[in-house]
Formats: sequence, structure tokens, C-alpha cells
Amino acid sequence: MDALIQGADALFVLLGAIMVLAMHAGFAFLELGTVRRKNQVNALVKILVDFSISAVAYFVVGYTVAYGTSFFVGAEQLAQRNGVELVRFFFLLTFAAAIPAIISGGIAERARFGPQLLATAVIVGLVYPFFEGIVWNRHFGIQEGIEHLSGHAFHDFAGSVVVHAMGGWIALPAVLLLGPRSNRYRKDGAMSAHPPSNIPFLALGAWILVVGWFGFNVMSAQSLEGMSGLVAVNSLMAMVGGTLAALAAGRNDPGFVHNGPLAGLVAVCAGSDLMHPLGALVVGAVAGGLFVWMFTLTQNRWKIDDVLGVWPLHGLCGAWGGIAAGIFGQKALGGVGGVSLLAQGIGTVMGVAWAALAGTLVYGLLKRTLGLRLSQEEEFDGADLSIHRITASPEREVSW
Repeated sequence: MDALIQGADALFVLLGAIMVLAMHAGFAFLELGTVRRKNQVNALVKILVDFSISAVAYFVVGYTVAYGTSFFVGAEQLAQRNGVELVRFFFLLTFAAAIPAIISGGIAERARFGPQLLATAVIVGLVYPFFEGIVWNRHFGIQEGIEHLSGHAFHDFAGSVVVHAMGGWIALPAVLLLGPRSNRYRKDGAMSAHPPSNIPFLALGAWILVVGWFGFNVMSAQSLEGMSGLVAVNSLMAMVGGTLAALAAGRNDPGFVHNGPLAGLVAVCAGSDLMHPLGALVVGAVAGGLFVWMFTLTQNRWKIDDVLGVWPLHGLCGAWGGIAAGIFGQKALGGVGGVSLLAQGIGTVMGVAWAALAGTLVYGLLKRTLGLRLSQEEEFDGADLSIHRITASPEREVSW
């Protein structure tokens, strides 16, 4: 029976890893559909190569930093217990690799390729697993301290703060250090519109992410026995809440409509195992409205050229999700209980502060040493030609 349970758990986690791996195609197509045509190839290449760099960095360093498990042993030892630890690594790698995929959308169209890959290695190898280990492996006694202070530890079931807020708040200093795309904001105060290049691809990316997200959330139980239908239905309700709120707040704009469900899903991750489905609906709706409002504010009023809006989508909605778990997880609001608003606030502030500090240090150092930005001529030609020497749609086809 033990062997059967271990095998079932390994298969369960493996299926979750595959579903979240598919989400990276969603990241790629969401970015491809949002950027201008001359940067579409770069969007596809970045996500794939970032994932590959992430896999090496997390295998060699990151997973050990977070969980203390090293893979530098014989294959026979690795295969013990049906390889449960290996598939767990695979599953958690897909979470870690989401960080550079998130950042990629914010710095799109003007970031140099090499320095971004180096940043990916540092972030996935050290920055992210440091905080991951604190929250999900109780490093340094910090969770115990929060529990002593508030009565409960910081709760983040599927990574509203650990993954999404982390990615969004690391991306913010990177976006600020890069500066806006050329001619995005003119000296006379006018703003040049850069509309999405392909709405169908943007929508495809959003749908792939939505479907994969049920692996992201439900399989975060990491065992068949721990799987909860409540997590699945809460994810569903937050998704539709985010969609409807973004539809209303965004006045039918398709870019907002397809990012709305993502905002809801980001926010529900932390407390998806605690909330009542109606609470999840409210959490998702607040996140959808928050994304539309803050994306418009950052782009138009603050002139922060965050191309895909990753700071409001992941950074702010992720932080809201961390706080919301402490509100809607309470029994008084139909939740399961066992969570503290004070603990959620402390953990969320810790995650935001660490991400913002690390992002500033990593990208600030890269800017001073290697440089972060494409030259003006390279940016004008587009990252596709400047970096990859090919465009997504050649204007001429060889006919003979």
C-alpha cells in the first residue's frame, strides 16, 4: 500500500507539473500578442530560454536553498520512493520559472537578452528560493515568530505572494531602471499608443494560463490525499469574478477582459484552500478591478511603461491575495479559519520588501556593469531582428 500511495502521489504531482509547464506557453503567447510585431519572436524565445536557465539554476542551487535537498547523489538513490522528491522538484521548478516569465512581460521590447538571462539565473537560484524556504519550509524560525505574534503562521497555499507578488515586485525596479520604450512618452506630454499586435494570440495565452492554473492551485496540495475540490471551485469563482470586473471596469476592452481572469487567479492562490466560493468570487472581482485601475494609472498618469502590466497584475493582485486570505479565510465570512489577518499582513509585506530590494540590487548591478537596454537603433529595428536575425512574419517568401 505504501508503494501504491507513493506512486499515486508521484503521478498526481507530475500531472500538476505538466499543467504548470503548459502555463509557460501561456506566458509566451500572452506576451507575443501584446508586444509589437517586431518583438514577437523575442517574446517566444525568452520564455523558453528563461525556463531552461531556471531549470538548471533551481536544480543545482535553488531547490537546495529552499528545501535543503541536494541532487548530487546517485541515480539509484534519486529514484527511491518512486522519485517523489524528483517530481516535487519538477513541480516547484515550474513555480520558480514563473518569476522570470512574469518579469519578461514588464521589460519587453527594449531589454537586452544576455543580461536578462543572467538575472534569471540569480533570481531563480538565490532570490526566490530564499523567500520560498521561509514560507514553505519554515526557515530561520520566521514563521514561528509570526505565529507567536499573531496566533497563526503566514498562509500562502499556492503562491499569491511567494510566486506572483515576488515576480511583480522584482519586475517593478527592472521596469523603472530600463525606462519607457522610445517615443512612448513625448516631451510635450503626449503619449504614443502601442496597442496589442495580436488579440487572438493574447487571448490564446490567457486561456492556456487559465487552464494550467488549476494544476497550479489544486496540485499545490502535493499529494492525492490532500487534494481539495474547494480549491478547484474557489479558483473557478475567482477567475470569473476577475473577468466580469475587468469587463465592467475596462469598458469591454479585450486586453483587460483577458487579463481579468488572471488577476482573479493570482489573488485567490494564497487562500484558495480556506475561502468560501462566494468569498473567492469577491476576491477575484476586487483583483480584476484593481488591475484595470492600476494599469491605467501607471501607464497614463505615472508614465511607468510596464508593457504587460505585470506589477499591477502580479505584484499588486498577489499582495491583495495574501491579505485577502486573512479576511475571507475567517470562519465569520464562511471560510475554514486557522488564519490571521495580522500574519497575512506581515508575510505579505515581507515578500514585497524582499522582492523590491532584490530586484533593485540585481537589475541595478546589471545596469551599471553590463547594461540592460538595447541601443536606440536596435530598439527601433525590434528585438526580433536585432537579437534573433529573423521576424515572425517575413515580408517576402522565397518562391523558387
